[in-house]
Amino acid sequence: MSTAETVRDGSVREGSVHDGSVREGSVHDVSVRDGAVHDGAVHERTPARRAAAPWHADPYVRALHAGRGPLFLRRADGWMLPLDVERWCADADAADRTVLRRCRGPILDIGCGPGRLVAALALHGHPCLGIDVSQAAVARTVRAGGPALCRSVFEPLPGEGRWGTALLIDGNIGIGGDPRALLARVAQLMAPDGLLIVEAAAADVDERVRVRVDDGRGDVGTAFPWARVGVRALLRHAHAVGWSPVEQWTARDRGFVSLRRTPPLPRSGTER
Repeated sequence: MSTAETVRDGSVREGSVHDGSVREGSVHDVSVRDGAVHDGAVHERTPARRAAAPWHADPYVRALHAGRGPLFLRRADGWMLPLDVERWCADADAADRTVLRRCRGPILDIGCGPGRLVAALALHGHPCLGIDVSQAAVARTVRAGGPALCRSVFEPLPGEGRWGTALLIDGNIGIGGDPRALLARVAQLMAPDGLLIVEAAAADVDERVRVRVDDGRGDVGTAFPWARVGVRALLRHAHAVGWSPVEQWTARDRGFVSLRRTPPLPRSGTER
């Protein structure tokens, strides 16, 4: 939780990701352009439509700066989902490492948040990029050593059609409030044999709601659409837009599913 660039001395410059840093060239021909992070501030070279103003809200930004909660997503009926800010701001844990071991090729972390996964990938020399709509999250990712771009997944992105692995972790299947639309968009970003790894909700749930970021002390952000899906709902939505399951696993009470695009059926002789 969300420019050919290079990470050197805490800044991002024009170039691409290679061996854990970003240099001139490409991430295995996946180039990154149109944004930069300098001294912890994000600068866009092209206009960006930010449907994600809620993640710029003070409660979220303050939690990222502090590295801890409390922080929640609050529905209109008052129900609140705790957000694990401390885990997001820590190093990748054992459950995260089960995800990282499955990553291949250039890796796109969608909704990278404060960047623990991107930083871990970069540390081990994997070509990768985090994207997030929060400038505070992107700045923290860069400071941690991970290349990142302040951008929505629904905006134009570098390397479309060439990413080897995409990640939707920490509930990020909820981005935009429409899992099928998000899964269809991610399919546009992936190489034909690319792998998508999704973290599903622990509960058997399938809901689309409007929520606000809430610090539990009376400070809230603006409302925005979100979704929560468990494994069964995720598989149903994935199948509807052409994804097939590869593997399911659980680690530290977190559930994950990996998916690949369903190959098209061969055309019969009568269809040619």
